[in-house]
Amino acid sequence: MALMTLTDVSLAYGHVALLDHVDLALESGERLGIVGRNGTGKSSLLRLLAGLEHPDDGEVQRQVGLRAAYVAQEPAFDVSETVFDAVSGGLAHVRQLCQRYLEHAPGTDLDALQNEIEALDGWRWEQRVEETLSRLGLPGQARIDGLSGGLRKRVALARALVAMPNVLLLDEPTNHLDMDAIDWLAGLLQDFSGAVVVISHDRDFLDRVTTRIVELDRGRLWSYAGNFSAFERLKEERLAQEAVVNAKADKLLAQEEVWIRKGVEARRTRAQARIERLQALRAQRRQRREAVGQARMEVHRGDAGGRLVAELEGVSKHFEADGQRKTVVDRFSATVLRGDKIGLIGPNGAGKTTLLKLILGELAPDSGTVRRGQRLEVAYFDQMRQQLDLDATLEDFISPGSEWIEIGQRRTHVKSYLGDFLFSPARAQSPVRSLSGGERNRLLLARLFARPANVLVLDEPTNDLDIETLELLEQLLADFDGTVFLVSHDRRFLDHVVTSTIVYEGHGQWREYEGGVTDWVQQSIRLHGRAPVWQPAADAPAAAPSPAAQSRQTPSPATPPVSASRPPRRKLSYKEQRELEALPGLIDTLEAEQRSIDTALADGSLYGTDPARAAALAARHGEIEEALMAALERWEALSSPGG
Repeated sequence: MALMTLTDVSLAYGHVALLDHVDLALESGERLGIVGRNGTGKSSLLRLLAGLEHPDDGEVQRQVGLRAAYVAQEPAFDVSETVFDAVSGGLAHVRQLCQRYLEHAPGTDLDALQNEIEALDGWRWEQRVEETLSRLGLPGQARIDGLSGGLRKRVALARALVAMPNVLLLDEPTNHLDMDAIDWLAGLLQDFSGAVVVISHDRDFLDRVTTRIVELDRGRLWSYAGNFSAFERLKEERLAQEAVVNAKADKLLAQEEVWIRKGVEARRTRAQARIERLQALRAQRRQRREAVGQARMEVHRGDAGGRLVAELEGVSKHFEADGQRKTVVDRFSATVLRGDKIGLIGPNGAGKTTLLKLILGELAPDSGTVRRGQRLEVAYFDQMRQQLDLDATLEDFISPGSEWIEIGQRRTHVKSYLGDFLFSPARAQSPVRSLSGGERNRLLLARLFARPANVLVLDEPTNDLDIETLELLEQLLADFDGTVFLVSHDRRFLDHVVTSTIVYEGHGQWREYEGGVTDWVQQSIRLHGRAPVWQPAADAPAAAPSPAAQSRQTPSPATPPVSASRPPRRKLSYKEQRELEALPGLIDTLEAEQRSIDTALADGSLYGTDPARAAALAARHGEIEEALMAALERWEALSSPGG
């Protein structure tokens, strides 16, 4: 029996259906990844599973006694609490039961209460919290307000795990985690005995963790067996089949539109049936929700500048903290040239930002020398989004005081430019605070690329971005002829963009390696005789970015002139008469088979479980369309006055 089931569920905000009569079942032991474009409703789907939202229509069923734990994208805490108190919040129900038992309130059935507490292992709740804190390496007496974003995410996971749930529901759990923490989380989920549902943009993480991918696309759920790499392959096959089916449906509709303009004898039974079929085709075309467009990004390249960006020789930097001297950078040397794409890798708090400021001349070293190039124009992307003015409109944030933006030699209207980043003209006057996390990141990228720059500094740009936008950003940065400094914990993103990596190796030591994360791992093994801490899992296959699906549209043919007069009816031969009598039955049979195929392919699950059969059915669907068209045309030819 499934742990959770959605049956014919619908959920809408405004006029757009986020979930359009969808079905989903979560089985015991599954690790399900949810992917989709920003704003499609992934978080709403997760909140439905968690019981925090209710559908507009349909039914959400959960197994009796099921314990589900939900970890939000931005976990909420009382910042004055200690870590121990925050994690104990995951056992609030158990603690209340224990308190009721100890108070011996009048009318309380102590035997029943005792049984319920023991079933939940409630008397050991403090020990369970301590065990969980130890397992996750969290300081129990530390205050929440003194923790980094990565540690707060660990606290939220500890709060969920301490309740010993059957189902973990995680919304973007890798945000703010460094590579070491992401590896730790992947291992935890692989060993977790219950089921997991996770929303993530980290393709390497999804490859290592998931057993099934569910894509939310235009209000529908498409299920694919396997990890993210398998999903990419199967999705390409589904989109190709969908394009073929849609193109044939458009062609049939166009032909039928031509037929209806010729004029028909509506009193005839088959002509009336054909008119009804045309009306159904029109309705299907109106209801088809086209794929969301892809963002278009272009960097406003500044002055090319000189070949040298920065040269560091024996640079060191120290800070005083709590009366102790901390070395953040110790005798680091490097040369950065125009066109270099450099990734910075290290745990949170290692000093990546400090090293960047030393390279760009924003911070003076305590020792060593830094020589900077000439005419550097630097543009920053800040992961904390401190550049955002939440009260400004999108239009004013991108281009204050002007309706136009100059991108290189091209002048474009700000509404058109926002459209390149998937913001409709109607939203141009909306406040920034109305945007989701992913949309705010897209807006920051839009502002970043609208400024002239020959050096881009991007601090965790991948947080909250959907996978298709990630792949586009990868290509843009790879093609950028300036210099890129990229701080990220997304292995695949780094592998696809950078030409070298600067890696933190402890105690202020930084070392530069050629290539991306995979190259760093291989070089580290050769150099040190062992793999570094952040080694990608051996079973995580790399996958090249999938190309965007190209939409296809079939133009309606021109309306032919209507004949002024009709020729006299020709008498049918015996064979033609028998053929005419058999055509209605053939048309009904073909339409019934087509409906059966539509039902089999409706939820997309067949593409994941049996892609060969799905492809065969889709091909047969096209054959039936052609046969139906031929049968209808033949019936009309035999039954029309011109026979």
